Amino acid sequence: MSRESWLVVIDPQTIFASPDSAWASPFFDDAMPRISELAESFGDRVIVTRWMPTADRSTSWGAYFAAWPFADQAPSDPLFDLVPQAVGLSAHATLDLPTFGKWGAAMEAIVGRGAHVVLAGVSTDCCVISTALAAADAGAHVAIAADACAGSTAENHEAAMRIMGLYPPQITISDTAAVLAER
Repeated sequence: MSRESWLVVIDPQTIFASPDSAWASPFFDDAMPRISELAESFGDRVIVTRWMPTADRSTSWGAYFAAWPFADQAPSDPLFDLVPQAVGLSAHATLDLPTFGKWGAAMEAIVGRGAHVVLAGVSTDCCVISTALAAADAGAHVAIAADACAGSTAENHEAAMRIMGLYPPQITISDTAAVLAER
């Protein structure tokens, strides 16, 4: 990834970090220092996203929220706040979306069509993989900083990495040290 690439930090929120949350990643605390290190290197080319519970309940999201009622809260609930370490990682406003994948018109408007992006964040096996596959389909060049991602379990993290690893050259699996070395 070049100096012109962007870092996309996916969903560094309380709902994925708090041990009290059913969606907490046991690896969140390990990934966050690497995310911070990457963000410092990328400067003003960092986007932070948040998953928000604002999807239309008349769609399949209705069944999703029925299965996960603890997450069916107002968007202002502290569950959806950025963790303190993520506040200030980006000079841009957070990109708040009610979808697993964060790639779409709003993201592309910020980073540009065919952009080079590095993905980090949570959960590797949900929002990271959903973002990576959509970005690759849209023509972006995607690198995954694997050690700056946190899965729901070690097995699920590795499974997501294996799947994303099937998409070269559009998606490459990397790590924090390699991404920083290329900057």
